[in-house]
Amino acid sequence: MSEATQNKLAVVTGASAGIGKSTARMLAEKGWDVIGVGRDPARCAAAGAEIRAAAAPGANIIFLRGDFTEMKDVKRVAAEIVQAAPRIDVLINNAGGVRDRLYVTSENLESMFAANHLAPFLLTRELLPVLKSNAASAPAGSVRVIAVSSSGHMACQGMNWDDLNMFDNFSTGGAYCQAKLANILFTRELARRVAADGIIAQSMHPGRIASNFASHGDAAMQSYMANAETAQPDEPARTLVWMAESAEAGRDAGRYFYDMREAAPALQALDDAAARRLWEESEVILARIGV
Repeated sequence: MSEATQNKLAVVTGASAGIGKSTARMLAEKGWDVIGVGRDPARCAAAGAEIRAAAAPGANIIFLRGDFTEMKDVKRVAAEIVQAAPRIDVLINNAGGVRDRLYVTSENLESMFAANHLAPFLLTRELLPVLKSNAASAPAGSVRVIAVSSSGHMACQGMNWDDLNMFDNFSTGGAYCQAKLANILFTRELARRVAADGIIAQSMHPGRIASNFASHGDAAMQSYMANAETAQPDEPARTLVWMAESAEAGRDAGRYFYDMREAAPALQALDDAAARRLWEESEVILARIGV
């Protein structure tokens, strides 16, 4: 992307389908430059074409491919974003999902913990120098990191510190809900760490959405989503765009939103000692992998 562009730039992960694609499209329609990240090459190509066709004149759209269950791939994608982006105004960590059983990655990580927590943690860490550089000269509160969490975090009473991958007592629902709690704890600690840099970090709950979210989940998750009253991806996407642009979402970092208003997360999501510990434990895990 050109250094000369005056458009705001957003990075949106999980942008090849569902909420991420809708969010990327809406931002592009408003004239934002967008770097979308997705896993499947065919879906990325199709989403990129759709978003470019809808984009305002002058909006630049590029798509990068990466498997966010693999941390080395996340680090590669981060390097490609840094190379492509003269600056980043908003990072939307949307990619994630559920699985139908225990999958262990090549880096010996449980795949849901990897994709839903460690990937956005690592991507954000790698992009912080660009975010900080932009925040130094941008209007106060305009540079933001947004995490897509879930009300599912309420079903997790706390992080399983002795076994964050949950290898010894794995359940698909338990692993997913812990990862969604991790999203909010990470956001709170990020907000604390970057407050002096002028970066705002917030999290949100998208609601139950009619998308391919549960396609790799177990029978219980697929049944739950099939029988739920679901909304279309554009509904949470409108909240994400609002969080990217609104004055309300650009102040008092570390909050949790739903449907364009602040919501109350579970008490365990407000545990700042746990948030600090999660950051430290995440760094240890990534160091062990070598990223």
